[in-house]
This record gives sequence, C-alpha cells and structure tokens, in this order.
Amino acid sequence: MSERHARAVWLGRRRYAPIHDLQRQLVEARVEDRIGDVILLLEHAPVITLGRGAEPGNVLFSEEALAAKGVDLVVTGRGGDVTYHGPGQLVGYPILDLKPDRCDVRRYVRSLAEVMILLAREHHVEAGVVDGMIGVWVDRASPGEWAGAPWSRELAKIGAIGVRISRWVTMHGFALNADVDLDAFRLIVPCGIRDHGVSSLLALTGKAPSVRDLALASAPQLSRALDVRVTAVEDLSELDDPTTALLG
Repeated sequence: MSERHARAVWLGRRRYAPIHDLQRQLVEARVEDRIGDVILLLEHAPVITLGRGAEPGNVLFSEEALAAKGVDLVVTGRGGDVTYHGPGQLVGYPILDLKPDRCDVRRYVRSLAEVMILLAREHHVEAGVVDGMIGVWVDRASPGEWAGAPWSRELAKIGAIGVRISRWVTMHGFALNADVDLDAFRLIVPCGIRDHGVSSLLALTGKAPSVRDLALASAPQLSRALDVRVTAVEDLSELDDPTTALLG
C-alpha cells in the first residue's frame, strides 16, 4: 500500500452551518474520487450541536435563550449526544476515505483521540481515553500524568469526538479545548455526562497556544495519529468562502 497523503487547511473562525455544508460537499467529492483526503481545522463561533443520539434535555436553555446569548443550535448527522463548540477550541474535520484497509470505525475513532492526546502532550498535558466514554480525558488533579481513569482523582474531559461515515468516507471529527470559555459548557450536559467536568489546556497549565498556532503546528500529530502524510497546514483563513479552493 502506497503512502497516503492528506491536505490540511486552517479556516479560522467560522459559523457552524456553512462548514457543515462544506463538509457534505467534500464528502461527495471524496466518494466520487474528485479530491483526495482533506482535513479541515478551524474554530467555531459559539454553537451547540446535537448528534443522532442526543437527549434534548441535555440542552439546558431554550433555542431563544441561546440565540439571545449569541449561541447557535444545530441538529447534525454525527454520532454522539450534545456538544458545545466555540472560540478557543480547535475543531478538526477529517474527510478521509478509509477504504480499502482502514474500514474499522473503532480504530478510526481511536485515531481521532490520538490526535488530541498528541497535541495535548505538546503542551505538557497528558491525556487518555476512558472505557465507555467517548472523547479524551485528563486528571485535573495531576495534568502532567495519565495512568488511566481508575487512578485519576479528578477526571475531566478535554476533547470531544463525533463522527459520521458514509461509504467509508469520514465526516465530522474532534474538538480539543485550548483556551475555550469553560462556563459555556454550563449551557449543556456535555455528551450527556453529568458526573465529570470539562477542562482545557489553559485551565490545566495556566497557558495555551492560540487555536491558529495550535492548528498550524499540528501536521506531525495529524500524520502520526491518522496514518497519513500531512506536509504542512495551509492557511485559508482569509478566504470568505474556501469551497472553490478545496473543491477546485
């Protein structure tokens, strides 16, 4: 099998709906083999998204109240429950064709977790996965160590995962908390989990890179975790509409 290549692009801060539409267009083009693998990196304007398994009660405010706070509410086709995205959070949407040798959903979800684990490690935070709970977790009491959930004193979530796979082409992806406003997570029950909190690189270490810097430096971690070659992350954040640049 020859080495796989993926194009990674930084899109800056974007509202959710146009990027959701862009993902659908990219998935269709990837299924038809009109483009190669591509990874979208961005941060969203404040939005709450509901996955296919979402419990409406996990959104704690009405759509009108959220709109008054400047927060969009969007129903999506990804897996999972309720998630918040906002400034200070690195969101990654890989559009990858898993055929012929990577047609394993669990393996792919684990690779998304590995992206966030590697990125957190670059900023002196050790993280890991927890059986039965999707996403990436840290021990808030000891952020520089991760021995697993049974040995953690204060388990907290630092990264979320939600995916959709159509004809083995991936959509949606991961979200890593860099310096996101953690109070915004009080608008929801994150991923339906009430027993544990949410944290960020900033909250754990007292400092965090900008999301732009985190994204533009992420090629090595994306390459290693997703088993693709990403030579550099392109900056397309100045484009009002990146569709032509990605589909052309």
